[in-house]
Amino acid sequence: MPSLQSLHTFSLPSNAEKIIKVTDPNQLTDIDYSIPFVVIGEGSNTLFLDDFVGQVIQIANIGIGISEDEHMYHIKAAAGENWHQLVCYTLNKGIAGFENLALIPGLCGAAPVQNIGAYGVELSDFLVSVEGFDIITGQFNTLTAEQCQLSYRDSIFKHALKQRFIITAIHLAVRKNWQPNCHYGPLQHLQEPTAQQIYDLVVQTRQTKLPDPKQVANAGSFFKNPFITAEHFVRLKTQFPDLVAFPAVDKQVKVAAGWLIDRAGLKGEKIAGIEVNPQQALVLLNHGGSGGQDVLKMIERIQHEVHALFDIKLQHEVRLIGSQGEIIIEVNHENPTR
Repeated sequence: MPSLQSLHTFSLPSNAEKIIKVTDPNQLTDIDYSIPFVVIGEGSNTLFLDDFVGQVIQIANIGIGISEDEHMYHIKAAAGENWHQLVCYTLNKGIAGFENLALIPGLCGAAPVQNIGAYGVELSDFLVSVEGFDIITGQFNTLTAEQCQLSYRDSIFKHALKQRFIITAIHLAVRKNWQPNCHYGPLQHLQEPTAQQIYDLVVQTRQTKLPDPKQVANAGSFFKNPFITAEHFVRLKTQFPDLVAFPAVDKQVKVAAGWLIDRAGLKGEKIAGIEVNPQQALVLLNHGGSGGQDVLKMIERIQHEVHALFDIKLQHEVRLIGSQGEIIIEVNHENPTR
């Protein structure tokens, strides 16, 4: 069985029965989808907990096209293009807009699935459409941004089109009358910045918070920032005045998951070779010598402690793949560890 360890950045030892590297979308028409399968890109948001009993389809097609009209730049990027490299490429071409999303790991094809976002900007701000292969119909199809149903770290590709639609390209549009977005984090201190200055600060900030998986295996931000009601926020703010949170839609408040984990006293916590990053509690590190069960125990411990202290249920952002396919770990009050 071929190894998957180098195909996901958390780098747990794992194998699959077969790996299919897709460099041409037409290859998708020849795959037998009756066999269990998982689609991956660079594996930066996917964690294989165990040997996968099936085939892994690795998207690796490349190509970038740019056109423009009076008001907009139009960018088409193949699903196998690295997202950060697209940010750099467009910025070097004088196209501003993606700089807040610099250094987000992964490929362009995964960007709509997660609706990637950072520092007040999300992919949904730019997405026009996606191209892809519909497994059920056996046809290539194009979906509008509206049809993708993008929301916070979510999309139709995690629900109705999960295991059905494989993205092969994305279409983005960026306005020519660029305006900086500096409402979040360290960007608030910038005065009339250029897009390059925003890019530089975002890269610098992310590099200090998120370890390079080439140095220490990790999957980036492991948990979603949870949304709570305004009433819940007021109660917590009274008890924890330093609570880090941001206003959201529908009278909700988005709370920083990393702060919750840190405040729960879990920064630096270890289970076997799995550690809550001492620098940024939102990241789990894999120092080696561990297996999928150690990761599951850590996830459940974090979820249990955060829920017990704040009455907030944390959801993991990283996609967890077991032997039979994707699994989701929820808070278990009765048994905080497996």
